[in-house]
Amino acid sequence: MGTVGDGSVEEPINREPDAETLTNSFLTPSKSQSGSKHIAYERNHGPIQHLDGDTHKLTIKSDASLSAAQSTIVGKPINTTFSISDLSQFHQHDIVAALQCAGNRRHSMRARLDEVQGIDWGNGAVMNAQWGGVLLRDVLERVGVQAEDGRADTYDGIHVQFHSSQPTQEDDYYGASIPLSVAMDAERECLLATHMNGSPLTPEHGYPLRVIVPGIIGARSVKWLDGITLAAEESSNHYQKRDYKILKGDIAQRIQETDDEEEKGRIMQDEVKPMGDNPINCVVAVPSEKSATLEKDEDGRVMVKGYAIPQGKDGPVMKVEVSIDRGNTWHEASILDDGDENTTHPSNKGTTSERGKFSWVLWDCHVPVDGEGDVEDVSIWSKATDRGGNTMDMQHPEGEWNLRGVGFNAVEGRRGVKIV
Repeated sequence: MGTVGDGSVEEPINREPDAETLTNSFLTPSKSQSGSKHIAYERNHGPIQHLDGDTHKLTIKSDASLSAAQSTIVGKPINTTFSISDLSQFHQHDIVAALQCAGNRRHSMRARLDEVQGIDWGNGAVMNAQWGGVLLRDVLERVGVQAEDGRADTYDGIHVQFHSSQPTQEDDYYGASIPLSVAMDAERECLLATHMNGSPLTPEHGYPLRVIVPGIIGARSVKWLDGITLAAEESSNHYQKRDYKILKGDIAQRIQETDDEEEKGRIMQDEVKPMGDNPINCVVAVPSEKSATLEKDEDGRVMVKGYAIPQGKDGPVMKVEVSIDRGNTWHEASILDDGDENTTHPSNKGTTSERGKFSWVLWDCHVPVDGEGDVEDVSIWSKATDRGGNTMDMQHPEGEWNLRGVGFNAVEGRRGVKIV
């Protein structure tokens, strides 16, 4: 049975915290300690599901679309069912990973550049959590998939489709897929998750079972998972084929100019690749969008805070820099590896002294301000660099537009700030 506030197909629950609240803790809680306030963002295309973990089943099967060569890798035919209890018999694995909605920061794109399609997300459609469960790779090996370490090319053309039997706005179920090479990549640590921050998943976050695909847009980390299919094609679901794609240039123009819904769908489905890895991103959380003024401290500095996530599996974020003079001068921020329970967590370092590859980092920066008087109309820029060398685009600090407003990672975090 659902509860009040579970949403519906017509009006799904989609919510986010303000970024300042979000960055009060390294691990994002589902709700505030009082339970009265939701902290972790929620993105849904239908009502929140309330399932029985004791009876829930996950079916894994192979599809007839696989070629003979592909079937050798997959171990066709496969048709196996696991209960949650069955999955608990596998080696249990934890990973700290940030999940980010592809539309995070969409409001800024809409306000700065041009109108876009989609929910008007601010800067809080992201969370960082310790996910617990079993490695997808282990389960796929158990049902017969061959582990080809160092030979990812042998998985070419094979996809892992995820299925959740829930009614949605644009389809009769929710589906997504990733290449088998991603699912079997030991470095990626894809998870069939049952826990979040040491506790069982809540219904809002996929109880009793969800996928966590670290480093890839949140749309692929399917909640309320009940089916996995190994196939020679990506999921045919609307949210894989016709959504969560970057539509720009000629593609966006053609979609905007036609009234033929079928043609729009064909363009999105056939001519644009689905989004995968998160781009590197760095977000200013303090000052918040509600605060238009920053006060200098006794040393003539202002405090700027935020979060940053790495690109794909190229983490961790190694460096964050902040500018209040439109990139002429940069100041290196402090990444909060040490501190109290509200700024860091032992899970961030795992079993080594290194930051988690898929985790976000929280940062702060005391930025010196030149001169004695007030400064008007300040733009606050921030940029991150990860271990893979990815950094943010300085050629377009205000960001680049696309029709669906996804993947926004502009260097400019705030504009129109007054320093006093």
